[in-house]
Amino acid sequence: MLKDKLRSTRSDKKRDVRPTIPVTLKECIYRISYITNTPVKDVCVDICEAGVVSKKVMEHMSVYFRRQIWLDQTLYRGDLANASIKCEIPAGQKERITMRFSQRSFENIRTLGYALDVTPTTAVALLLDASVKNSDFINEYVRIFLSKHVDEGRMRELKQVMTFINKNNPYEEQISWSAITSFIVDEMKTGTSNLSQSINGWLDKLK
Repeated sequence: MLKDKLRSTRSDKKRDVRPTIPVTLKECIYRISYITNTPVKDVCVDICEAGVVSKKVMEHMSVYFRRQIWLDQTLYRGDLANASIKCEIPAGQKERITMRFSQRSFENIRTLGYALDVTPTTAVALLLDASVKNSDFINEYVRIFLSKHVDEGRMRELKQVMTFINKNNPYEEQISWSAITSFIVDEMKTGTSNLSQSINGWLDKLK
């Protein structure tokens, strides 16, 4: 019985990963953490877990796969003749960032690293970069956060504001949930205690 408990504890143990990433990417992750009031470690794990099962992200990275793998019931073919993804690692100042994966998530990371012929730590750094640049993920991540912290009426108002901005802006670009939330935080963070109050105050000013 004791052995079974110990085995269960070990199988559920979190795996620490501390990749070195560009400072600009780290700042972006910290900004997402601030906007959503979510610990940086959790944001990093959320980004990686979403990215590794995202068809869009994996198709982008799969051109560098050197080995065949299965991920999320999808077969990705590799070729040793493919260019190494290491050539895509950006130069410049880098810093470490820390996160903790469940054993199951870590196995997906290790599988991705195997396909790319890099260590799991390097795979995490590359996955963070590729996933953060996937605007669909960031947009949905912030939208889900807002839906949990802002009442339905305010969410409807925010959608109307976004619709108006996107229909009338002269720049031919779409304003996302993350962009508008980031703007609200920058404009309203002084003198308010949380994001919900900031959003309410910002919407009230528009009336």
